[in-house]
Amino acid sequence: MEASDLKNKADKANPEHKEGPVAAAIEQYTSKIPSDVYLWAALGSMGVSATLKVLKKDEEALFVGQWAPSFLLLGLYNKIVKEFGYDRDK
Repeated sequence: MEASDLKNKADKANPEHKEGPVAAAIEQYTSKIPSDVYLWAALGSMGVSATLKVLKKDEEALFVGQWAPSFLLLGLYNKIVKEFGYDRDK
């Protein structure tokens, strides 16, 4: 299959560029959560990770410390949903 065939199929799959029901439900829920929650969760996980590191619990510190980027990414998703989400024009 050629690239142009794939592009044509992709263009026909969702011509109105609407979100599916699962994405719409997630966006509706996450847009209600203040962005501060994600920032504080990231900072909290960094603090807990630092505390665990001081207590010589290295594996636990790494595990908890790796939550911070996920929280920040969820916060970014939350902000994008609020600005450009499925219900922006409603």
